[in-house]
Amino acid sequence: MHGTVLVADDDRTIRTVLTQALTRAGCRVRATSNTATLWRWIEEGEGDAVISDVMMPDGNGLDLLPAIVRKRPDLPVIVISAQNTVITAVKASEAGAYDYLPKPFDLRELLSKVNKALTRTEPPKPDVTSVETQKGLPLIGGSAAMQEVYRIVARVLNTDLNVMILGESGTGKNLLASALHKLGGRSGRDFITLNAATATIEGIDRLLTGEDHGSGGTVYIDEVGEMPPDCQLKLLGHLQNPAVQARNFRFVSSSSQSMPTLVDDGIFREDLYYRLNVMPINLPPLRERINDVAELTRHFLQSHAVSGLGNKTISPQAIDKMRQSMWPGNVRALENFVRQLVVLCPEDEISADFVTEQLAQLPSEKIRPQEGSGQSLSASVGEHLERYFNQHGDSLPPPGLYNRVIREVELPLIALTLSATRGNQIKAAELLGINRNTLRKKIQELDIVVTRGKKMM
Repeated sequence: MHGTVLVADDDRTIRTVLTQALTRAGCRVRATSNTATLWRWIEEGEGDAVISDVMMPDGNGLDLLPAIVRKRPDLPVIVISAQNTVITAVKASEAGAYDYLPKPFDLRELLSKVNKALTRTEPPKPDVTSVETQKGLPLIGGSAAMQEVYRIVARVLNTDLNVMILGESGTGKNLLASALHKLGGRSGRDFITLNAATATIEGIDRLLTGEDHGSGGTVYIDEVGEMPPDCQLKLLGHLQNPAVQARNFRFVSSSSQSMPTLVDDGIFREDLYYRLNVMPINLPPLRERINDVAELTRHFLQSHAVSGLGNKTISPQAIDKMRQSMWPGNVRALENFVRQLVVLCPEDEISADFVTEQLAQLPSEKIRPQEGSGQSLSASVGEHLERYFNQHGDSLPPPGLYNRVIREVELPLIALTLSATRGNQIKAAELLGINRNTLRKKIQELDIVVTRGKKMM
């Protein structure tokens, strides 16, 4: 390695270890215990890479990151921190860090990251407007809902955090799981799929401790909420097993069910849920990203043309007709419908009339209701609770139903109000009609992250 590395850490031992290791590797090192000196060196043009702690005597390393990015956008900063939480990793990514390592870190891994930084080998990051890559992973759409998905993917892509993908059937959970593996640093390792509904204790043992798969791969647990109780216990045991931990698997799970509800009902283990749900990604249903229908449709038309089904175009009026659909089967249903259009349409251009005819033949097809014609909140909650009681048949749900329902209503109510007031708790309390101290208590109880100055949801 060649170049100058600036090291900022208030721990003298860490500064000494890093200085010696980097010097042996061929680097020139300048080390300091404070952010003021680090910033002076950066302003003077010193350094080809930076290793910075977060908490230092005169400030927070993360707070300095945006200024470094503005002053010297080509200077890679590797953040190290004993505050090894998801929030720290996310903040480091948002602030523009080149990479992030929690303490205690593996020295060889850190040196490898420094080497990549010095040679400007950037970690692979998805474009924030689309994750359609040369690898053919079509996470398509420019809607606000999908933009949020892309931002979260960018944050977690090159971390080892376990991810849980939540979304209705047909929203693309399997595709996103594959993208997280193929676009991240584990792309050369095994991508192992476990169908939770058909999982067995023996199968889990073989998967995690056998010789069929090497270390460092991704274990994808499809529909994790359907995993039998005995398999949940077995999986939890393996996650706590040092031998399995040494194999460095990353766990990505998916579920089309409400996992908190399954936990509350005692169907899914809470301790296993929190181990797998370190970083949740919510995939929106198609009805919440209806503006993506045009882009998705054209993509499916192109892919069907490549596969030999036929080279068809579609009129803007036909796209408008498709936007009016509820698409209960989500993106998967849209893809199947486009395939049907390509095969059945006799013309080179698919017309609005032809789309209307085909939509009418879909057994579950509904037209989106006009704004304001939806049912009331009370009616929606009533329907939800009726389904909930019916799921238990002749038995009663677990005790504590009142508090669970109130909590589920309070969480979006308070979170969305804080989002609308851009984190201003005084305005939020006034809007809600509650005491500010009560609001603070609720924020703490519901574990709501308050961010000032920008929309949070």
